[in-house]
Amino acid sequence: MAFRFLAKGYRLSSLFTRSSRPALSSMSLLPRVSKSSYSQVVEDFRERLRLDFPPHVKNVSDTEQKYTMYQKSAIPKLLEERGALHLDPKAYMAAASVFPFRVSKYVVDELIEWCNVPDDPMFRLTFPQPNMLKTEDLDRMMTLLSTQNVSRAGVQEVAERIRAGMNPHPAGQKKENVPRMNGERVDGIQHKYKETVLFFPSEGQWCHTYCTYCFRWAQFTSVGSEQQFKSGSPRILHDYIAAHPWVRDILFTGGDPMVMKSEVFNRYVTPLLESDATRHLQTIRIGTKSLAYWPYRYTTDTDAKGMLKLFEKIVKSGKHLSIQAHFTHPRELGTRVVEEAIRNIQMTGAVIRCQAPLIRGINDDASIWATMWNKQTKLGMIPYYQFVERDTGACDYFGVPLAKAFRIYSDAIAQVPGTARTVRGPSMSAEPGKVAIIGIEEIKGEKVFILKFLQARNPKWLERVFFVKYDPEAKWLNELKAAFGDEERFYEQEYRDSLADLDKGSSGQMFSEGLSFDHCNSNLS
Repeated sequence: MAFRFLAKGYRLSSLFTRSSRPALSSMSLLPRVSKSSYSQVVEDFRERLRLDFPPHVKNVSDTEQKYTMYQKSAIPKLLEERGALHLDPKAYMAAASVFPFRVSKYVVDELIEWCNVPDDPMFRLTFPQPNMLKTEDLDRMMTLLSTQNVSRAGVQEVAERIRAGMNPHPAGQKKENVPRMNGERVDGIQHKYKETVLFFPSEGQWCHTYCTYCFRWAQFTSVGSEQQFKSGSPRILHDYIAAHPWVRDILFTGGDPMVMKSEVFNRYVTPLLESDATRHLQTIRIGTKSLAYWPYRYTTDTDAKGMLKLFEKIVKSGKHLSIQAHFTHPRELGTRVVEEAIRNIQMTGAVIRCQAPLIRGINDDASIWATMWNKQTKLGMIPYYQFVERDTGACDYFGVPLAKAFRIYSDAIAQVPGTARTVRGPSMSAEPGKVAIIGIEEIKGEKVFILKFLQARNPKWLERVFFVKYDPEAKWLNELKAAFGDEERFYEQEYRDSLADLDKGSSGQMFSEGLSFDHCNSNLS
């Protein structure tokens, strides 16, 4: 029997668990394979041994993988051991003193091509680059780190001054998106769009590996300060959803919610599944980079089975479970374990949607996006969003002009079949909403960008397209001017007026027709 499976290329480790191996001596238990599929053989054998294995979860192999990560102090050794002797570790230490740095052993060993650093896209994606800092800031930090007996507090003070000039919370996240109940801010929740609420669980405010372009970098650089945005209260989450019956989606975000143990995540999720007061909630989304940076989370991690069982529980409750997977480069899809992890998630009934920003020096090429979207579709995932790099952090280093972004998107879409053309973009997550570039045209003798809201603070703004002057160098919405002699864009006055009412709540509350703030307040216990 074993020879038959090995001849077909099957792994015995995916068929037997530790507890089942003593039973191999009873070969009469083994079914014949000639009349059934391999997967059915596996399930039949496990059933005969009465193994405690999560239903519908296959290919979780026996050998547990331990998550190992490296922090800033490991940079010099990593560069030396991987043969990157041409790089100055002091410069990378300086960059990592300003921007967050954490990288998993999986990324270091499996994804980075060390023979090609510093140009390797996965290296740029995970190791803060010296040129992410302005020249004067880099020199200041390198000088400070070279000073004898420099204190950690001294380095932190200089780093905080540098970070303060990098727009740490773009698009009004800390002011305009935070809802209010009974006149008080509801910390750890953002409610920008009517139907969708974002929740930041306290236990999920870190990642298996930090992306250098991350627009939430302030969550990780000033842990415990006012820069962080989080909540540790399942009750607050449940009561807020219950008090807002127009909410359809909850997005767990961070950080990365998948750094949490399943039992912790379960405490946030279960009240939403079992309460009549939240039956209007349709979809639970999980924003995560774990498939790219630690796919063993869903295969051989010690909590893999627990998390997959929880996914299945969500689906069986009648809610839709959407994994918002962040894949930035095709190489993240190129290992066997990530394909296995994807299959295991899909077997729970969850749907995986893929999104990423367009980043200079990492994926600013149409062929990269076409390859990535084709591979995602082949693996049964849904290409969802292509974002424009936000106006925060090292945006000058990573940003791509909007005109180039549109060309890359258009050229990439032309290279994929209709099944992969589900992706929307290039989209700017700006203060008024998600704004996509849908065309570049010459109208009445004026070259213009044609823009459209994909999401908006006021849902009525979705009904219109609008025009702005073409600017080949512009990288963000606020750099664009209204076209055809208009002083401003159609939504701007209403948007400014809404800012005067922030003491009443967020836009997700204010632009919800037919329901008053009194209704919201009366439903929060």
